[in-house]
Amino acid sequence: MEAFPLSPVNREAALEDMAAQPLDILIIGGGVVGAGAALDAATRGLRVGLVEARDLASGTSSRSSKLIHGGLRYLEMLDFGLVAEALSERGLMLEKLAPHLVKPVKFLYPLKHRGWERWYLGAGLALYDAMSKASGHGAGVPLHRHLTRRGALRTAPSLNKDSLVGAVQYYDAVVDDARHTMTIARTAATYGARIATRTRVVDLIREGERVTGARVVDLEADRTYTVRARQVVNATGVWTDDTQGLANERGQFHVRSSKGIHLVVPRDRIRSSSGIILRTEKSVLFVIPWGRHWIIGTTDTDWSLDKAHPAASQKDIRYLLDEVNSVLRVPLTEADVEGVYAGLRPLLAGESADTSALSREHAVAHSVPGLVVIAGGKYTTYRVMAKDAVDEAVHGLGENFDRRVPPSITEDVPLLGAEGYRAMWNARNQLAAESGLDEFRITHLLNRYGSMVGDVLALIRDDPALGVPLAAADDYLRAEVVFGTTHEGALHLDDVLCRRTRISIETFDRGTDSCKEVADLMGPLLGWSPEQREREVAHYLARVAAERESQTMPDDETADGARLGAADIVPVS
Repeated sequence: MEAFPLSPVNREAALEDMAAQPLDILIIGGGVVGAGAALDAATRGLRVGLVEARDLASGTSSRSSKLIHGGLRYLEMLDFGLVAEALSERGLMLEKLAPHLVKPVKFLYPLKHRGWERWYLGAGLALYDAMSKASGHGAGVPLHRHLTRRGALRTAPSLNKDSLVGAVQYYDAVVDDARHTMTIARTAATYGARIATRTRVVDLIREGERVTGARVVDLEADRTYTVRARQVVNATGVWTDDTQGLANERGQFHVRSSKGIHLVVPRDRIRSSSGIILRTEKSVLFVIPWGRHWIIGTTDTDWSLDKAHPAASQKDIRYLLDEVNSVLRVPLTEADVEGVYAGLRPLLAGESADTSALSREHAVAHSVPGLVVIAGGKYTTYRVMAKDAVDEAVHGLGENFDRRVPPSITEDVPLLGAEGYRAMWNARNQLAAESGLDEFRITHLLNRYGSMVGDVLALIRDDPALGVPLAAADDYLRAEVVFGTTHEGALHLDDVLCRRTRISIETFDRGTDSCKEVADLMGPLLGWSPEQREREVAHYLARVAAERESQTMPDDETADGARLGAADIVPVS
């Protein structure tokens, strides 16, 4: 099956098609759950459309901890069902669904107490490993092992020897969440889903008590469409309650936002061949390997301010630095921080005042006839959440629907780039010789595009100038900017700098030194005038300036005010 490009032309065609004929299911929200639901519905043979007010993964799904994991914290809470489900999904992604995007990663857990702590943690990790193997998808993940203090310090020389008495090492997995979400959406489009970003739902259409579609605005062209659908799925994460409000319904449950911030520092600032996990007073802290960088996070605090652009305050940043420095021989400073990002977890609201105590379980409901809501959950279990949402929508289609809808098959549907990935990985030296690129460049491309790497290499073959790295962000080739625009749905400068690549958090300049070169590559493909190109660059520079200012503010309120000083390139409301 030929991969479907998320091009500007195909986006417009998707909108026209959604308006022309009723859909079986309309999905609101282009995060990982919405994209997963679109893939689930499309592979069941349903006529499905997805609309997203901003960019794919522009909310929570690009701002997570980048982990695909069972969740040791939930095991300690005795939430065995959630952990088992997540471990099964982790194995599926590693083995079949997305081996090019999801990679095993090892973590070192320093022990601070002799005797009981090693026994306690070892018993928990033995259960963690057993649940992984019992899922039938744990073959590619090594078992945990115990280390002496000397062995732990060999693995992580940057650890202060007085901060541990020994350690335990175990495995989970890491993913580029934004790239993964985009690939799910593109896979869904390949199976027939209609995908339209920068398309805002302004009203839900009702006939009597039943929701029968939505009025949507194409924010790029300022055109309004009426989209009819037999079922509408609200998969808007932290915006769930706002979307429910369009139906004039409170809904059966509510979502509470918890802010988590992360710091990105260069790999040479911490000497370790393993990730590190630390227990804090409130939760856990991860130091996660991320290419030539480390990601350090996260916080877990209540957030009731702007949902589109949650801001990290100086208090947040200092908290993470203080926690990680408590175990490092050479402390990190704010000058070591390349990037900072903040995201919101959509937690099911409960009685606990502490967001870290709220459940990561998800819930699905038919809040009103024709409207399904899916909320809560965690990134790792997106596929199960999507399946449950589509199951509920299919139930709502009723006995009078014109055909039988088969059950979900996404457990057996690899994402684009997965099939043939391992064979191409084995031939990466040959690909390097044929393309003229260094083998490390081919490795980078394979771990982003998988077996679709040939599509990117074809661009370079046609225009060798695209095989050159970006001048101020040399991890990425110019061809990746072009491909992100022509095939991966990027419509604006920050779509590429923040999500198709991670330049915005992986360089000390936060992408400001790359934005003109990237705009020059995108502009001709999107028909930008010189004035539009300048506006895109000016917007991105303002965005970075506002984020930097917010990160000097003492608390959430002042940080939020500073961040809102930069407007969206396309106003959503």
